[in-house]
Parts: sequence; C-alpha cells; structure tokens
Amino acid sequence: MHTVAVLALDKVIPFDLSTPVEVFTRTRLPGGRAAYRVRICGATPTVDAGAFTLQPPWGLAALADADTIILPGCADPTAPIPAGVLDALRHAAASGTRIASICSGAFILAATGLLDGHRATTHWLAAGALAARHPEIAVDPDVLYVDNGQFLTSAGAAAGLDLCLHLIRRDHGSAVAADAARLSVMPLEREGGQAHRRFRDQTGTTPLQWLHRARIRQAQYLLEATNNPVDRIATRVGFGSPTAFRDRFKRVVGTSPHAYRAAFRR
Repeated sequence: MHTVAVLALDKVIPFDLSTPVEVFTRTRLPGGRAAYRVRICGATPTVDAGAFTLQPPWGLAALADADTIILPGCADPTAPIPAGVLDALRHAAASGTRIASICSGAFILAATGLLDGHRATTHWLAAGALAARHPEIAVDPDVLYVDNGQFLTSAGAAAGLDLCLHLIRRDHGSAVAADAARLSVMPLEREGGQAHRRFRDQTGTTPLQWLHRARIRQAQYLLEATNNPVDRIATRVGFGSPTAFRDRFKRVVGTSPHAYRAAFRR
C-alpha cells in the first residue's frame, strides 16, 4: 500500500496538516480497499500546533519508508528548521520518494535545495519572501499548484486540497480521484471565477486551456472505465477529430490514449 508521511513541525498550520490526513485516509479503491496508509511524523515528541499540542506517532526515521511525503505550512515559514529534517528529506528524495508541500511548506522543501532550478508556488502572501530567500527557484504566485514530477508545491488554503486530489489522480486515475473529490465536496477541477482575468488568477490558466484539460480528464475516466474505442471517446468529450484528441491527450498526459488505457488494465 502507498504510504503517505505528513511531517508536522512546530507551529504547523492545522488546516494544512489536516487536509492531506483526511483526504488520503478517506480515499478508497474500487471494492472499498484503502488506497493509502497515512502517517503523521514529527522531528520532536510533541509539536506545538497553536490551538493544540500534537504527539506524532512516528519520527523522522519513518520518512525513509514513505512513498510520498507531505510538508504542511508553518505559521512562521522563516523559522529555523529542526536539525535532521533537511537531511531526512534529501535522503528520501535520493531514494525516489515524492515530496509535496502545501502553502508555506514550500519554504521547508526549498531549504533542502531540491527545488533549485524548478518552478514552484506557495501562498501568495509569502511568494515574494520565498523568491527573495531562494532566487534559484522560479516562484509563480498565480497558480494553484506546480507539478515537477517528483517535487510538487501548492498555494495556500484550499489549494492544498487541489494538490492532494491531483496526486490521487496521478496514482490511481481520475475515477478514484473523482470519488475522493466528492467526499471532500470539491470539484476535481476548479473553475475559478467568471471573468477571464479572475479565472486566470484563480486557476493559473485560460478558460480554453482549462476546457481542454477538463475534456482530457473525462477522456481518462472513459478510457479507464469503458471499452469504447478511442475515436468514439474523442467525439464524446468534444474533440472535432481523433487526431486532435490524440495530440492534446499526449500533450496533457504525456502518453497516448492507447498506452494510458493499457497501463490501467495491467
């Protein structure tokens, strides 16, 4: 089972901590099996979370066994990071572990050096500070999340939920992610506002680009859940030609529709 380790440091933001714990714990595979094993890890026996004190059941050593590590934000993103945390994260990354930050958790991930040369995001209020502190990172304050493959970052508040749903979709496909989104009373793809400018501010993309991605997500579901021919799926999700559909699908997903279907039926 895929293990998700959520790292709780002093002054962790409770909302950022609870989001991945709730989302990944409640995610179910077809048949009702749990999709993830979730562990809350700490650098110290007790963690000051502001309104309450937390006693993480696992320490930093558990990060080495995780498939995914989540770094929630802390109230003071510039506070010193406890000894051993950065080395543990670098060691996990060297082993291929996926690491994702929520909100100001990007400061922790940035301190490891793992984001150097990459694009990243954080809460818009902290974007300037992150860029100034780590000029080697291309900080984008206008998107919900950034996926660099092994390393991912999200903006603040509900964007952490967007990121978690994105990870579920990467791991288990759009159908499982859609179920998780429904449990969270959250759309799998958020629309943003009505006006074009507000739309881009909220989603980091244009309405047309969002529409293309939404069509591809629906196509992914149909490829996973039906035996419909690819050409029929292309028409059903709104593409004018199968060639245009295949080109767009490969651009968004990184593989062909046939290869995607085969991967989910192994």
